[in-house]
Amino acid sequence: MYNFNEIIDRRHTNAMNTDGFRDYIFHADETMTFPYKDEEFIRMWVADMEFATPDVVIDGMRERLDKRIFGYTRVFEKSYYDALADWCMRRYGWTFDRKELVMSNGIIPALYELVEYICQPDEKVLFMTPSYAYFKYAADFNKREYVCSDLKNDEGRYSIDFEDFAKKAADGKTTLFILCNPHNPSGRVWTEEELRKMADIIEKNQMWVISDEIHCDLLRRNQEHIPMGKVMPDYGRLITCMAPSKTFNLAGMMISNVMIRDGDLRNTWLGRHYNFDNPLSVAAAQAAYEKGEPWLEELRAYLDDNFRLVGEYLAEHLPRAKYRVSEATYLAWVDLNDYFAPDEDLPMFFAYKAGVLLEGGNMFVQNSDGFIRLNLACPKATLAEGLRRICEAVNTKHTL
Repeated sequence: MYNFNEIIDRRHTNAMNTDGFRDYIFHADETMTFPYKDEEFIRMWVADMEFATPDVVIDGMRERLDKRIFGYTRVFEKSYYDALADWCMRRYGWTFDRKELVMSNGIIPALYELVEYICQPDEKVLFMTPSYAYFKYAADFNKREYVCSDLKNDEGRYSIDFEDFAKKAADGKTTLFILCNPHNPSGRVWTEEELRKMADIIEKNQMWVISDEIHCDLLRRNQEHIPMGKVMPDYGRLITCMAPSKTFNLAGMMISNVMIRDGDLRNTWLGRHYNFDNPLSVAAAQAAYEKGEPWLEELRAYLDDNFRLVGEYLAEHLPRAKYRVSEATYLAWVDLNDYFAPDEDLPMFFAYKAGVLLEGGNMFVQNSDGFIRLNLACPKATLAEGLRRICEAVNTKHTL
């Protein structure tokens, strides 16, 4: 049994979670003040976990430390590929050729590069909204136009507007689709039928597709992840991105797996991408894939319980909030439109009135006004206090 109830003090570790919120959420510096001290905030914002990285992963890093030299490093040994490929086969019934695997310091930097390599200056990037904002930022950084296909929201369950998606994909200038599978922020796990419909549209238009599957290990226990590579086994213009960072709380180790099928694109990557890998990150990732599964299964059970608790608490204390248990991720997506005006700054409201740091719908491109995203990867005591503060602040606002 692992202790997910342990509260770990992350201050004085240069953690984004504790020290970076002013800049990231509010675009402000350290002079910005609140009615709460920094250490008094309940932090439910950035998508890393308040749980200790599994011991087997830390042990893997310790073993590498014992080698005592940390020179230039890249993933050369087949054992790393074997660990990742076995993980994908064991959990998803899918694997990939070793030659397709390239490494990146993160999926975000990979997106920034791939958009440039794939899209000509007059071409466009398509993604579904609400969207992880860095899909948009990758297009903006490369001065490429982006196109949004709004998801349909039926009482909190999101689905794809295939008519709209097909229409936008048919534009000859829209050459790249970035898929979030599972989806962030809605938490949808796309079904095989949905993936096949997307695949048909992609193939018909000969689009490139980047499938960001960073959340694929973090499913509710009644869900199944289907990699896009399994649905499109022979499609050459597919890039799959996976990482141990979300799964094992290793975001700061900066290591991600990018599987590029197309030989020319892979050669472009290898020719232009300057990358060495942190030796401790390689050891951590390999240990996670080889030995981290028991920890992950206990984590999933703990998260399932946290999602259940949120539903029960909101139903009692904030009944007009619209909430469904996310099918994947550790991020709850909550509709508060019945309590706030569409243009209200929700992160600011909850920071000032509740002492809770969270992300608002305004951070997810469009089709997301009036929502908040809550990170539930925290001890139950932290979650309970965060929910208490959130509900109390909203109810106080409506009784004044």
